Amino acid sequence: MSLLVARTGRHQQRYENGCRLIAGCIPYRYRTLNEDCEGGPKKVVEVLMINTTSGPGLLFPKGGWENDETREEAALREALEEAGVRGDIKHFLGEYHFKSKSLQDEFTPEGLCKAAMFSMFVTEELQSWPEDTTRERSWLATSVALECCRHPWMRDALVVFTNWHNDQITSNPDNLSSDQD
Repeated sequence: MSLLVARTGRHQQRYENGCRLIAGCIPYRYRTLNEDCEGGPKKVVEVLMINTTSGPGLLFPKGGWENDETREEAALREALEEAGVRGDIKHFLGEYHFKSKSLQDEFTPEGLCKAAMFSMFVTEELQSWPEDTTRERSWLATSVALECCRHPWMRDALVVFTNWHNDQITSNPDNLSSDQD
């Protein structure tokens, strides 16, 4: 059982122009493969996705951005609560608008949401976390993750992540570490 506790309720939620404000991240790490085409070790990027509690497909950790935190803090909190990982925010991936049937409330009866998404380099993977009884983690290659994304807006964020990451590697091939900015 986890000693950490997930925040619940919507009394601290942020709203803007009829949208519930969401923060989330694409957690990533590097895995070393035995060999590349030249016979040496090769590092590949993997992203962390979690199961959804309401149907098929996989998600990136995300949730409500609350009044007492920044967007980045909210994204880090959601990664910890939903996926049991800690890390460092590296890059803002953009804002994504979507409609949610499950997030309809008095402030956004149509379920409109605006999600701020970030890349997060994972520095710690916990064995126990607040939602470990309802969430399963999956580390995936980005190409596989694209096929598994439940929501189109998350696929869009993953494409932005992949382009950003590829630009980072192209500009500095030795930069496959936690100091990536």
